[in-house]
Amino acid sequence: MAGPVGRRGTNASQSIRGSRIAVAIVIGVLLGCIFAVLYPHGLFSDISNPTSHFRSRRLSKSNPKIESTSCESPEEVNKLKSEMSDLSNKNDELKKQVRDLTVKLQASEQKNGQSDSDQRIVPVSTPPKPGPFGTVKGTTINPTILPDPTINPRLAKILEKLTTQKEVIVALANSNVKSMLEVSVSSIKKAGIPNYLVVALDDGIVDFCKENDVAFYKRDPDEGIDSVAKSGGNHAVSGLKFRILREFLQLGYSVLLSDVDIVYIQNPFNFIYRDADVESMSDGHDNFTAYGYNDVFDEPSMGWARYAHTMRIWVYNSGFFYLRPTIPAIELLDRVAERLSKPPPAWDQAVFNEELFFPSHPGYVGLYASKRTMDRYMFMNSKVMFKEVRKDENLKKLKPVIVHVNYHPDKLPRMKAVFEFYFNGKQDALEPFPDGSDW
Repeated sequence: MAGPVGRRGTNASQSIRGSRIAVAIVIGVLLGCIFAVLYPHGLFSDISNPTSHFRSRRLSKSNPKIESTSCESPEEVNKLKSEMSDLSNKNDELKKQVRDLTVKLQASEQKNGQSDSDQRIVPVSTPPKPGPFGTVKGTTINPTILPDPTINPRLAKILEKLTTQKEVIVALANSNVKSMLEVSVSSIKKAGIPNYLVVALDDGIVDFCKENDVAFYKRDPDEGIDSVAKSGGNHAVSGLKFRILREFLQLGYSVLLSDVDIVYIQNPFNFIYRDADVESMSDGHDNFTAYGYNDVFDEPSMGWARYAHTMRIWVYNSGFFYLRPTIPAIELLDRVAERLSKPPPAWDQAVFNEELFFPSHPGYVGLYASKRTMDRYMFMNSKVMFKEVRKDENLKKLKPVIVHVNYHPDKLPRMKAVFEFYFNGKQDALEPFPDGSDW
């Protein structure tokens, strides 16, 4: 009995062992299939490049056809690669559409006055590629705004008749400065400048313009402006311009703002560069003060570091500047007008320059406007005229575009003398005046 029983036990043991091997083979095959799906590029290559594993998982979820990649023919693999390329191209196109829509949204927010200071970065649809060393030039020219004639239809009609070039000289005046306006207007006519407009701040100026065939515009009643316009002096009236000029820019016109203490000898539009948001004459009296210089500050107590280099430039004159109809130019007007409307009282020229030049720093967002300084001999202030030009025989032959009598309180007689010198050839007309002021 023992023999047969031993053989049956041996057979049973072999049978169980065989079953286990079969099960192991099945399990191995199953695991192989699982790894083939999860790691189509090989287990160790996927471990060394984990991103490929997750990319395969995402693709297998999004497209069931890819689950059997390892078993597909070369044609099907090429087809899948083509599909992936198409998806990549579509993704790039969607990204471009998002960038374009972002730009349009930013422009819309600016138009509606909803753009905050922390939303100033506008993405471009196509990032620029810099050229070789020494060839890269940044642009200073901001795009002009979309004109809105509904802002002031009456003013829009006046400007349309006055100029076809979308730019105009604008002067604000009340009866207190009528005598200076007369000289300025006479020079405008002598220089043959057609696109000149007076913003009449009272009825006396309206009558003057009608009598002398001068284009004018009288604003609709505004209590906040009228109280200053009718009785304010030169500086008070000068502060109003930042509110009034905004409408001109919104209508799409470039504006050359002009105080009334200016004598025109040539048409300024023949000398404007139009490559910046703001183009202004300078109060500087030489090339350093007008265009900027390195000023060294000496502090002996600092020893080795006693010398500190600073950059200085004399202020732009807020009585003669050219604005293109751009967002930064309008923002400049808004900033200055807002500050001048609040205490403490401030000089409009100081505020104008602070807003134009102060950079962004903690707690303050500066104005991102491009600027250009006008030629100091072409757009001449009265310090340059009476301290330098009239004393130099060569410079006296120069024909400036304007002379702005901004440095001297005896404005009217000096304006008349400048007019006589340049238009009537009276060579000694400038001689009676001191360099500065007797006051």
